[in-house]
Amino acid sequence: MMLPDPEGPRELEGLRVLIVEDEPLIASSLEDVLTDLGCVVLGPALTMKDAIRLAREAQIDGASLDINIAGEKVYAVADILMERGIPFVFVTGYGKAGLRESDLSRPVLQKPYSLHRFVEIARRWR
Repeated sequence: MMLPDPEGPRELEGLRVLIVEDEPLIASSLEDVLTDLGCVVLGPALTMKDAIRLAREAQIDGASLDINIAGEKVYAVADILMERGIPFVFVTGYGKAGLRESDLSRPVLQKPYSLHRFVEIARRWR
């Protein structure tokens, strides 16, 4: 993941993004990048318990969901976000192969992924 130019435009200014990721280094890197782009980061949620709580209670504009959180699938969080009408992107090492049939139309970023691609997806959350 490349960091954005801190002198560049903060194109996602004020966007509230939930990060659900169980790898602390990846979560921290994404949090840093999103903060540099002007986002308000919620989480990172490193466990399903925290992710479900935030998905239910937090004010969220969009979310980044790792499909596998400490051995559990993230689908309960995805379902809550869908019910609330909150857009999200799945992040996984498996690509679309790891998705449920009902999620195949959702955006997916395969790890390692391009920050530019993430920003393209996040722009649609406004």
